[in-house]
Amino acid sequence: MKSHQNSPISIFSMAWRNIWRNRRRTAVTIGAMTVALTVLILYTGLVNGYLRDMERGILDLELGDVQLHARGYRDKPSIHELIRDSDRLVKELGELGYSSSARLLGGGLVATEETSAGVMFRGIDIVNDATISEIGNHLDSGAWIDENEPAGVVLGRRLARTLAVGIGDELVALGQATDGTMANDLLQVSGILKGISDGTDRAGVFMTEEAFRNFFELPDGAHQIIVRRPEQSELESVANSIRELAPDLEIKTWRELMPTLASMLDSTRGLIQIVFFVVYIVVAILILNAMLMAVFERIREFGVLKALGVSPQFVFKLVLIESALQTILAVAVGVMLSLPGLWYLTRFGIDVGKMGGMSVMGMAVNPVWYAFVTTYTFLGPVTTLVLLVFAAVLYPALKAARISPVEAMTHQ
Repeated sequence: MKSHQNSPISIFSMAWRNIWRNRRRTAVTIGAMTVALTVLILYTGLVNGYLRDMERGILDLELGDVQLHARGYRDKPSIHELIRDSDRLVKELGELGYSSSARLLGGGLVATEETSAGVMFRGIDIVNDATISEIGNHLDSGAWIDENEPAGVVLGRRLARTLAVGIGDELVALGQATDGTMANDLLQVSGILKGISDGTDRAGVFMTEEAFRNFFELPDGAHQIIVRRPEQSELESVANSIRELAPDLEIKTWRELMPTLASMLDSTRGLIQIVFFVVYIVVAILILNAMLMAVFERIREFGVLKALGVSPQFVFKLVLIESALQTILAVAVGVMLSLPGLWYLTRFGIDVGKMGGMSVMGMAVNPVWYAFVTTYTFLGPVTTLVLLVFAAVLYPALKAARISPVEAMTHQ
């Protein structure tokens, strides 16, 4: 019996035979773990994709990672409150390894023959802006602004609907230039955006930087600089380095600009862990019940083993290995079953917005939810399952190891 206890092959083969002695119980236990693992792998991929697409939409279309403004501009926006050395800052930010672009902002009015609306004109450096924003590719119809067509503008979708205009239609633009005179011009609709955010959808008018400067008589400076960081860089570290570069400006990360939305994203990530916990607790109870049944059904068997000289450690290992083998089978099957589902969700997604556009706290959200697969998509659910199975089987294993031969023989 000593050699039997010391042989790894013997204990594994014994454990393998034991788990198939009651095929129904083993099938139910493995099935429960497999279903839970498959569902949570798919759930993790979907939620990660949802959060990633939402964050990318926020950063890629409007906010960027960090924004620079003249001090006081955000509290009381004025076309006169400028970042005077914006060109130098954009160049120095590039030398630090950050993509950046200056934007010009000014309020005004646009009108057609029948209606009018208050708007926010946005002057764009087309070349630089393409490095920090995807908004130029987010068109519902028409084309993005072009330096060769200075009169062309792109409108937010709700603004276009309010004005009842389409591609090629003309607008009268009115505003107040920086020299105090009345600014006016005739503009032409080049494009209409998809949903971005409430503010942009209702009042956004994008035009070239040159057209903006000519309209408002603004020869230099900018109202806003948007910065994008390398993917591996920490957000706060980037913001601190920019603050050192421009200590006289107000530097805000996107999380500081939209703290409620940032908090919502963090809360959603926490929700993933709560769902994991609830589902796996149910699985752990099922496993605990199955293993307790397996132990109590085999009390006499363990008593015979003990009487033959088998050590408590051997019995403890035997029960753990039986559980481990079932877990390995469940993990293998669960991962294989999840692969086709993940392929479908990453390629086609789930359309949850057929009834109309979706928005969260004023920011447009892609109505099609796609999964996003990383190592954590598999590692998180698998690790959690293994730990909970170990915790659930610990008591039955200790119970089997501590049973005495006399008690086992008299067990009814």
